[in-house]
Amino acid sequence: MHPASSARLIMFSWLPRVRSLLVRAFAAIGPAVLAPTLGVAQPTPPSGQRVNVAPRLDAAVADSFARAARARPFPSTNVIKVTTSPVIDGKLDEAVWKEGVPVSEFLQRELNEGVPASERTEVRFATDGVNLYIGARLYDREPKLIVPGEKIRDVTLANSDYIAFIFDTYHDHQNGFVFATTPAGIEYDGQVIREGEGGGTMVPGQNRMQAGAMGGFNVNWDASWTVATTIDDDGWTAEFRIPFSTLRYQSGSGEQTWGLNVSRMIRRKNEELYWAFIPRQFNLYRLSLAGNLAQLTVPVRRIQTMTPYVLTSSQATWAGDVRATRSPTEVGGEIKYGVTPSLTLDLTYNTDFAQVEVDDQRVNLTRFPIFFPEKRPFFLENAGIFSAGTPQAVDLFFTRRIGISENGTPQPILGGGRLSGRVGGTTLGLLQMVTDAPDALSSGQSFSVGRVIRELSSRSRLGAMVVQRMNTDSTADVNRTFAVDGRLGLGQAWTADVWAARTTTPGRTGDDFGYNARLAFQTNVWNHSARVAQIGDDFNPEVGFMSRPGGYRAYEASFMRLVRKPEWAWFRQWNPHVSYRGFYGLQDGFYQTGYWHIDLTEIEFANSSRFGPEFNISHEGLQAPFTIAPGVVLQPGSYDWGTLGFDYQTDPSENLWVTGRFDVGNFWTGTRTGGSGTLTLRRGATFSGSISVEHNDVKLPQGDFRRTLQALRLNYFFTPRVFVQTLTQFNNQQRIWSANVRFGWLNTAGTGLFVVFNDGREANGFFDWVRPQQRTVFVKFTRQLGSGG
Repeated sequence: MHPASSARLIMFSWLPRVRSLLVRAFAAIGPAVLAPTLGVAQPTPPSGQRVNVAPRLDAAVADSFARAARARPFPSTNVIKVTTSPVIDGKLDEAVWKEGVPVSEFLQRELNEGVPASERTEVRFATDGVNLYIGARLYDREPKLIVPGEKIRDVTLANSDYIAFIFDTYHDHQNGFVFATTPAGIEYDGQVIREGEGGGTMVPGQNRMQAGAMGGFNVNWDASWTVATTIDDDGWTAEFRIPFSTLRYQSGSGEQTWGLNVSRMIRRKNEELYWAFIPRQFNLYRLSLAGNLAQLTVPVRRIQTMTPYVLTSSQATWAGDVRATRSPTEVGGEIKYGVTPSLTLDLTYNTDFAQVEVDDQRVNLTRFPIFFPEKRPFFLENAGIFSAGTPQAVDLFFTRRIGISENGTPQPILGGGRLSGRVGGTTLGLLQMVTDAPDALSSGQSFSVGRVIRELSSRSRLGAMVVQRMNTDSTADVNRTFAVDGRLGLGQAWTADVWAARTTTPGRTGDDFGYNARLAFQTNVWNHSARVAQIGDDFNPEVGFMSRPGGYRAYEASFMRLVRKPEWAWFRQWNPHVSYRGFYGLQDGFYQTGYWHIDLTEIEFANSSRFGPEFNISHEGLQAPFTIAPGVVLQPGSYDWGTLGFDYQTDPSENLWVTGRFDVGNFWTGTRTGGSGTLTLRRGATFSGSISVEHNDVKLPQGDFRRTLQALRLNYFFTPRVFVQTLTQFNNQQRIWSANVRFGWLNTAGTGLFVVFNDGREANGFFDWVRPQQRTVFVKFTRQLGSGG
């Protein structure tokens, strides 16, 4: 049977079940949610209770506001020059914060596009020639209802009130730096490239926070800066000091103009505000729509910092019942030197990442590897410069290949260097790293990367990259990747991406060429994309990531409609969408994989909760036996099945919230029932804990098996810079139980004192341990010396 005919039969056989589930889902919503639609009066909440709704608007009125906002000219503001620096205490009692005309005219992106803000905001910018100062007064007529959020750096901003700034320091309308805080006084910063668009592939079952990683927005970039906040009877205030040395900008003295936008969230109202208006299909990263920060005098000053560390540890490993221990002490660190204000040299010696949080374990029911994101700070800084390819599908350079084995075990990094930044209008990136041999049977490796990008007008760019891995004991053992890529922006709606690459590997003489082309169309009511890719049989980027072996041609397409009803106060949008992904063999045209995702009922509510029944149709073609579980072997052939799914999320700003999904249906030759869920509990801004469970019950004629993953997180935040975090996990697929405890006392830019405990055991259950595998305790102190970040 043709794959399309098979898919239609599967889909129509499930329609009665889909209808039944929809009826139950809408019934469960209850009259409290549906009443605004039906015109039923709602009870007045008790005084002080949060109300997560926005005022109703007539559809014609809402449309007129949106059209007026889109026609609004780009705003501009100036910087106040001061000789006496303000004290960063969050009180805004210095005279400078009463001078000049503040940034104050904010418009909504959500929930009512283009409508003026319901609460007043005033922001001023000042400089003493060394630092950029920001004073923000965020008025709120109900300050007791402000949502402060958790007190941890780089927390998810959307779950609380916040104020955020993006600076386009090169004024190229594509790249920038983000600084933000919440009423809890946290530090949030990151780097933006390509206006935050990663162009990643669609990954079934992957949550939205994991998708599109790298290449768009890098939240793990940490700079040296200071912020303080206070909550008072008028609302809350925020005061920032950002050293110019922590930023990168064009060389030369005199006044500059940077791109600027300011965003504010009033979380209890789900009101997202912007100074330079941003339509709801975009976000803060859309720098081509930003305003201007003018009359900015920047110093011709170069960053010069040294960040040494000292680490002591106690490590134990078990081989059966034999225990081996060691207690090494290490020293190392990094040097950062500004060659120019826009070009930075980073050097690292005996690179260590003991303080980095461990990976979240994952369940894998596929034939292909799972993508784990990079978390190590040295590789995350300016990571966007080195990003090329299709994120999570074919990453042409993937830094986790350096210093991490295939099973996730750290390997010693002797050191290296990185030169990154701007030379004129060209972005430049050079990276060289050397790793030591992890054991007597292996060799050290040398990794070299060269990258250039030329920014063009209209959201466009051209780039090229070379990546090399070479064995330090034999220059004949070498792998190289040569690539070119580009992006073309056509107005605000159309974006085209393309890359082409070739690899060279000794012993591989076949097709080593790969390419990818993507076209995307995005407006406030439509969001579509299409992609075609071809990867040769011998395409082999060894310092990259490939979601499947080469030798295929892939097609992807997605179509989404965004439906709004501004007159419904409880409703944000309805997002019906359909997507398809298919992989076909290059040589024989064999249908390797197909995936239809049909979701015509996904609804987002005004308070950010959502639900969405969906139907997924899968195809897998096997040309060799596939062992899906020990003793469970699927034979070559073509397999088609359908699955009914249901994903949901309650309001993530509440102290208790739940997110998850259920799946039930056919699976290969049998059935699968399962899903995942996370229950999160918060107590103010100081404590949060969560329990996550994923369970899959698979029944096949070839054999039954279960896959279970359990995780417990506990976090306590004494201050935004002093915290304890724990993560305990059990994965029955690998029969591994692991625990990670991290205490951090931060100073600046992610440096400070860290105490880390790791424990790994072979186990049959979360509380059923078999034998220990490894146990380590690290104490690490690192300090930044010098000026900048």
